[in-house]
Amino acid sequence: MIDPIFQTDNYQLARKLLDASVLRQEAIATNIANAETPGFRRIDLAPDFAVQLKARMVAGDFGKSSDSIRPQLAEDSTARSVRPDGSTVEIERELMHMNRNAVEYDYLSEIVSNNIKRLKIAITGRNI
Repeated sequence: MIDPIFQTDNYQLARKLLDASVLRQEAIATNIANAETPGFRRIDLAPDFAVQLKARMVAGDFGKSSDSIRPQLAEDSTARSVRPDGSTVEIERELMHMNRNAVEYDYLSEIVSNNIKRLKIAITGRNI
């Protein structure tokens, strides 16, 4: 009975983006930890994740088939080495990405949390 609520496009999209945000945070932590590693290549979410999300949303079948979309990490091919040791990690840029990711995570977790709160209110009839 409540399954259709959790299959809505908005809820599923927020869940997928939360998964991606968690994975991106892991990538940022790895990048920062390896900033001084010679030749280390920066990692981030694979760019095809956003393409897949957009294609499913445009097709209108996101709620039904969202489980097949999973964010994955990949080497950032756009990152250029500006250091003599060949590392493509820039600490300042990683910290900026980390702050942006934290804001996105907070926003998305609020969306998911509000959906669950509304369901709880509907079931119990009271706002706790």
